[in-house]
Amino acid sequence: MIFIAVKFTVRPDRSEEWLALVDDFTQATRQEPGNVFFEWSTSVETPNQFILLEAFASSAAGAAHVGSEHFKTAMAWMPDVIATTPEIINVEVPGDGWSKMAELTPSS
Repeated sequence: MIFIAVKFTVRPDRSEEWLALVDDFTQATRQEPGNVFFEWSTSVETPNQFILLEAFASSAAGAAHVGSEHFKTAMAWMPDVIATTPEIINVEVPGDGWSKMAELTPSS
């Protein structure tokens, strides 16, 4: 599985609309056959920063994502909205999705 984490720091005047702006991109990516997950969060420490956690079943699925029209469309408009170059971690990991944390379970 390919696991990717990306930090997007958005221009302050565009931050409120970021999730709406990426919605078409998000929904299209989630429909890709090789997509495992594609999830957005906001940073609790850095204003105007959004964190994208995404995974693809294989390198080929990741390559198909980067070659998709919705990816190309997003890359075309995002430079006008971001404040800095996104930071990324892209690694291949074993497994096919989230595992349960062994060290912690809910109380009964």
